Amino acid sequence: MRPLFSGIVNCLLGALFTYFAIQQVQVGGWGFFSYLLLLIATLDLGSGIRLIFLHFKLKNSVKK
Repeated sequence: MRPLFSGIVNCLLGALFTYFAIQQVQVGGWGFFSYLLLLIATLDLGSGIRLIFLHFKLKNSVKK
């Protein structure tokens, strides 16, 4: 898979897990599942951003 597409998908999944975590906190408060959803969202957003930066880094290195 291409890094840009994978990065966008990971960022979207991170946003989705953040939304689920917000809904979980509103319904049941801060519990284990809320923290788990936030951990997954953080990992997805971090890897998504890293893959997007990797795409632009590879694109710049090919031009040079």
